[in-house]
Amino acid sequence: MATHVPLAPVRAGQEWLLSCAPDPVATQQAWDAQQLAAIPAGPHWQVAEATLARSLEAIRRLGSNPHGPVLADIPRGLAWWLLPPGLTDELDDVAGLTVHPTGWTLNCPPVVHSLSGRWWLALPDGTGQLTDPTLLAAAFGPGGYRPEAEAQA
Repeated sequence: MATHVPLAPVRAGQEWLLSCAPDPVATQQAWDAQQLAAIPAGPHWQVAEATLARSLEAIRRLGSNPHGPVLADIPRGLAWWLLPPGLTDELDDVAGLTVHPTGWTLNCPPVVHSLSGRWWLALPDGTGQLTDPTLLAAAFGPGGYRPEAEAQA
């Protein structure tokens, strides 16, 4: 059974991602040329890097809890979580996560398709929703994130 992704949220996510680029026209040109586009951390988001395997487990642990975009690099086995800008030390003690500094660039494919082995595990949806660092820390923690109902059971 094929999974269908509605086109409107994908387009909205693409527009949002372009709005985060310092030069949206150059970013679109890179994508049109089938190249990744470098978008820096800082003004619109911070980036936390983790292994793909740990990230997939964290996504599973988060379940239906909303989180922001997650970009994966399949050949390298890495994933990047987009977090609110201005993080300080909230994730410093979380094993397996590296928060990159402001100005660090994330080489992004467009939202509409993968490029160079990179694809969006969790698509930008156009709302600007980013991952809450507290939930991400819990999902990567030893016990993992557990929804409230499950924790009370």
